[in-house]
Amino acid sequence: MTEASPLVIQSRDNALVKDLRRLSQDSTAYRKQQRVWLEGDHLCSAALVRGVQPQIGVFSESFWAMAPSDLKRAAPKNVLLSDAVWKDISGLESPAHIGFVMELPQVTELDLNAPTVVLDRLQDAGNVGSILRSASAFGFTQIAAIKGTAALWSAKVLRAGMGAHFALRLVEGLAEDDVAALQVPLLATSSHLGDFLHKASLPWPCAWLMGHEGQGVSQSLQDKASAHIRIAQPGGEESLNVAVAAAICLHASGAARS
Repeated sequence: MTEASPLVIQSRDNALVKDLRRLSQDSTAYRKQQRVWLEGDHLCSAALVRGVQPQIGVFSESFWAMAPSDLKRAAPKNVLLSDAVWKDISGLESPAHIGFVMELPQVTELDLNAPTVVLDRLQDAGNVGSILRSASAFGFTQIAAIKGTAALWSAKVLRAGMGAHFALRLVEGLAEDDVAALQVPLLATSSHLGDFLHKASLPWPCAWLMGHEGQGVSQSLQDKASAHIRIAQPGGEESLNVAVAAAICLHASGAARS
């Protein structure tokens, strides 16, 4: 694609600027706008590698001259924001000076046979993004987020995911019955039930259930699990952070395949 000549915007009251500010600062604004804000060259490049076609390329005026040519050519429309306006919309302490607006992927149904990570009402955006990153790294292809989980396409989850979003099928707003329809074994982590992870025979594909930071996996989902798995903690801590527990479990599943 040839490089699109940029439109320069210097007003905070511009309609696009207002939309970008909402996408950056309101975790669920993407659902209403049906588009997603990617801020920073890492996220933008990760999207391009996975074949994402951005709708708009957004650059700060001071960065445009030095911006990589592949990023300038990526979208059919480019916009330059004054540095003052950019700081106003950025969700970062150190603004990255580049971003893409992309269409929100329209995925509403689960692949019932895919290796999946189920997120049961996780609240922390950093945890959710970290789990997406681990899922992608260890061979899982789908995230099933039960209603009440942090918004998957929010700016904070996107930053924590470090580009993993574009390698995964993401389905959110699900009910427990939707998860129960999966045709792969459901594995639930537990502090006191089941085999220890390092001794367990792990099925593949499977779906790991990862629960709320304070409450864990709901009892009704626990009852649907094919197996419960414990993580050995010889140091004696009461529990692990859910993103850490997920990384350990997903790695074990991925390693068991080889």
